[in-house]
Amino acid sequence: MQKEAVAIIGAGLMGHGLAAVFANGGHEVAITDPFPDVLASAKARIGTTLTSVGWDQAALGRITPHATLKNAVADAGIVIEAAPEKLPLKQGIFAELEAHAPPAALLCSNTSVIPIGQIAARVASKHRVLGTHWWNPPHLVPLVEVIQAEGTDPANVARMIALLTELGKVAVHVKKDVPGFVGNRMQHALWREAIALVDAGVCDAETVNLVVKNSFGRRLAVLGPLESADLVGTDLTLDIQNSVLPHLDRSTVPTVTLKTMVAAGKLGFKSNEGFKVWTEDGKAALRAKVTKHLKLLNSILPK
Repeated sequence: MQKEAVAIIGAGLMGHGLAAVFANGGHEVAITDPFPDVLASAKARIGTTLTSVGWDQAALGRITPHATLKNAVADAGIVIEAAPEKLPLKQGIFAELEAHAPPAALLCSNTSVIPIGQIAARVASKHRVLGTHWWNPPHLVPLVEVIQAEGTDPANVARMIALLTELGKVAVHVKKDVPGFVGNRMQHALWREAIALVDAGVCDAETVNLVVKNSFGRRLAVLGPLESADLVGTDLTLDIQNSVLPHLDRSTVPTVTLKTMVAAGKLGFKSNEGFKVWTEDGKAALRAKVTKHLKLLNSILPK
């Protein structure tokens, strides 16, 4: 495939990882961020990421920081917004993208849950707007959800899927622009039940983590939920669902436990306490464990 010029809007946690992936794939990458200190440190952080994955540092030569969005997108064929999950902010960014990016450039959002149609509410050229939901860390997790919004040209969906596939990603087509798309809807259904079990006093948080990590979590990398249903039999799956579904949590708002924790400033890694207490060494150890695990899976599992 022809290497497209790529612009990344946001140089934070996700943005710098996206830049690393595209630059490693041979694309020229422009990156920008409204915070000068974040932008100034972007190439150093990208270099660390390249080293951690074992990629060639030469990719850094294909990355150019820009102080303004206008300059970053001036020559882009692909633009990916990786800003915080705030709808008014993203809507404003997309209005700027339409004004300054070339007419043929694809305008993509890396939002994890917000419908793409809402983000593009102020964009007239909706045919070139789509979602590309990458998973953290984007340089290690293969999946990218490509979301087709109302008005998106299917040819542009195919163009993005082809580009991502050429990068070695597993690109899937999400055909309806629903909140949370596919992955986060399933993930947060699990999280809702997990927190509800703790909230109801059925078990503590550590038990939830141990149960998932030492049972069905062990199989998920090679056995998807509907493959599992086929494996045990759809008749057994029906019998189990008839029994258990009436008892699963149906809350449409977060639990008291979660809201109380946030109100008390227990924000997980950010404050060193969430469902458990975290030390700096403990946080570093978990991050290293996740990175090692993902690298190992990538080396042994087919995509």
